[in-house]
Amino acid sequence: MDGTKRINIKIGSTVMVVQKQDQRSGKLTEGTVRRILTNSPDHHHGIKVMLTDGQVGRVQEVITE
Repeated sequence: MDGTKRINIKIGSTVMVVQKQDQRSGKLTEGTVRRILTNSPDHHHGIKVMLTDGQVGRVQEVITE
């Protein structure tokens, strides 16, 4: 599912995010959403979230809601 729309992302969702330091390589990190950090309804680079382990990144893909 699309990670650029805030409506697709819920707390507890399993997602694939790209972290700031991995943007050039495109390396994705899998995790569970603890907080949604982007307030706008959509963002062209992906909605910024904090994962349960404290990592922050932009959602590229929502695996489970």
